[in-house]
Amino acid sequence: MHAVMQAFSQGGESMCALALILAVGISVFTVRFVVLFFKYNVNAVAFMSQIQKLVAANNIDRALKLCNAAQSAALPRVIRAGLERADGDPGEVEGAIEEAALEVVPLLRKGSRAFLGLAVVSACVGVVGAAIGLNRTFSSSGNAGPELDPTGFAGGVASSMYPLALGFSLAAAFILAHLVQAGVATRIADEIGRYSAKLKNMLAERRRSENGGARLAGERDGA
Repeated sequence: MHAVMQAFSQGGESMCALALILAVGISVFTVRFVVLFFKYNVNAVAFMSQIQKLVAANNIDRALKLCNAAQSAALPRVIRAGLERADGDPGEVEGAIEEAALEVVPLLRKGSRAFLGLAVVSACVGVVGAAIGLNRTFSSSGNAGPELDPTGFAGGVASSMYPLALGFSLAAAFILAHLVQAGVATRIADEIGRYSAKLKNMLAERRRSENGGARLAGERDGA
């Protein structure tokens, strides 16, 4: 802890700016973590297993209630849009699913690029801080004349590297955070595409079964 405080005291004003950038990054990461892992995320396999059973049993109302129970999650919102058009033609079902997906998928990626911006800013602040520190060190050594203290000069150069090290460390951390959260958003988007296609097939099979049953009933009545 003492070493950290010493680095901040010797690193100059840019260390305070980097500390502020770190605080902003932590806030953004916390919000994105809650949104992706708790608000928009759902156990897709278990959820669609229940939906498939309910659609096969022709219990669309129960399936809609299951979607409404997790209405903030991304996949249930898209599936609900398709189930609401379950009795319509395939074009209506596909249109409703695509419209819901176009509304939901951009929300998954909203704010993820902020980490890339923070990475660039932190790296730039680190470079500027190092340049300012080196400039001060060389200016001080020039004013000292022939009585230059090598130890003090080396310490000044080392202190000017603190902002550079912290800036690039934050940049690497922000890029890693971007990759992690972008990966989660991509996974949820892929689940939406995959399971919405399965829902279309389930509803098409349900429609064929209903038409086949109605045709058989008509043939029996005619006989």
